[in-house]
Amino acid sequence: MSTRKFNKKRSMMFPREVFAGHGVLEKVKDIVADINGPALIITGEKTYSVAGEKVKKYIEENDIKTDVIKVTEPTSENLNYLRDMAVKLKPKVILGVGGGSKIDLGKVISFEQGIKFISIPTSAAHDGISSPMASIRGEYGNTSMKTVVPYAVIADTEIIHTSPYRMLASGCADVISNITAVMDWKLAHRIHGEEMSSTAASMAELGANTILENVVSIRKNLEESVWIAIKQIIASGLSMGIAGCSRPASGAEHMFSHSLDMIYPAKKTLHGEQVGVGTIISMYLHGGNWKGIRDALIGLGAPVSAEDLGIPEEVMVEALMNAHKIRDRSTILGNGIKEEAARTALMKTYII
Repeated sequence: MSTRKFNKKRSMMFPREVFAGHGVLEKVKDIVADINGPALIITGEKTYSVAGEKVKKYIEENDIKTDVIKVTEPTSENLNYLRDMAVKLKPKVILGVGGGSKIDLGKVISFEQGIKFISIPTSAAHDGISSPMASIRGEYGNTSMKTVVPYAVIADTEIIHTSPYRMLASGCADVISNITAVMDWKLAHRIHGEEMSSTAASMAELGANTILENVVSIRKNLEESVWIAIKQIIASGLSMGIAGCSRPASGAEHMFSHSLDMIYPAKKTLHGEQVGVGTIISMYLHGGNWKGIRDALIGLGAPVSAEDLGIPEEVMVEALMNAHKIRDRSTILGNGIKEEAARTALMKTYII
């Protein structure tokens, strides 16, 4: 019998409560009442009218002081402003009501202040609504930050389905990218012995495959479509909570997207849209079924080419060549892709 001491440890982070479905927004009243302290809502001008105003009303029914701050993009300037306001207002709970930017800002402030965070998405553009990761835009592009898993997630499909369908398609593309992210993780595990969570990987893959299997059911202006997708988008974020990192949902395809952010900040694309195209590339480099990924994205109405994204072909080539520099993470990109190989990959997959 082996006498080797077993000393493996793992920390898993989960929301205390997750509500998804029609009309669940009112659940915020009881959740905040249990916390029993001042609340701060971080939202935007439009998202306040869509859901933030209702959230404030629900909370104040219990005579809980509720402040509202409206911001725009997840920039370092807005983050610093919110830091100052959080110190001044001293909330016990922060609620991010809006798209990914409001939720990311709220997660960072909650993490820094050591207080609870409630995620209330008004759209489903990516899996950050339930993950412990946040993306903040700085002078040199987006920076990924490890923050806090939401104390609660309230995803009201009645509200989310009124957002532009493009956002839902983007969120689905983001979840589909888990397939190549996990492939990269497995590769790093085999080659470098990187620690890997099979539970997190399986959850991430399950979400991606569920979206792929239900592409024909995800359509515009259907609340049922949001119901199909939002569960997988939330599960994708939770897989990162299990892993304690973004590995199950972020690989070469995300590095390509972040590379685009740095090289071509003037674009008007969504995160998930870029990641979806990056997934086609990554699957091609892995030697997998990139055509199946491309067909699924087309079925969702998501971009599959440089033209669809509105990004010059040469920018796409440059972004792919430099994607490996984005972070110290082992992926199919290795130590970089030369120009000829990058151009070939983009042409073979009909991206350029």
